[in-house]
Amino acid sequence: MKVQLLATFAAISLLSITAVAPSIIFGTNIAVAGCAGKKNPCAAKPDPCAGKTKPCAGKKATSSVGGPLAKQVQGKPVVVDIYASWCAACKNIAPTVSKIKQQYGNKVTFVTLDVSDKASSAKAEAKAKQLGLSKFFAANKTQTGSLTIVDPATGNILGQERNNPELTAYSSVLDAAIAKK
Repeated sequence: MKVQLLATFAAISLLSITAVAPSIIFGTNIAVAGCAGKKNPCAAKPDPCAGKTKPCAGKKATSSVGGPLAKQVQGKPVVVDIYASWCAACKNIAPTVSKIKQQYGNKVTFVTLDVSDKASSAKAEAKAKQLGLSKFFAANKTQTGSLTIVDPATGNILGQERNNPELTAYSSVLDAAIAKK
């Protein structure tokens, strides 16, 4: 008798769960006492980036690194490379970084912040602090494979790309920044 009662209770519970689960998952109205006609507040929202291959590529950044940079990098646009030896994106953009260095040479200041391990991250953090990039480093240290172009006088980010090996994405921003000088 107890086994039959338990089996009946389990069957009712299972049926209740299967009746309510789709409404929870798909955000449809559920008919539970006190909740009639209400939508599930946890219903999944559509992904605004769905269907886009690189939703942030080529987007002009409007933020800043926290103010003007240190005097030793004044006068030239600054290219900040967040790098890690284990990062696939860093390896992907390495030829582009090399071309930028070759093409712009002493017209641009290059800063590499290596976050490969704890020791190099600590050195990178100290370097960022020295150059006036502390806020930037704190916000972006996990964004390996990214190149950010900064106006040193204002600290404004002129352009930022992640895992983008296209040279023109950087050269157009750098050319405009150099022409302003």
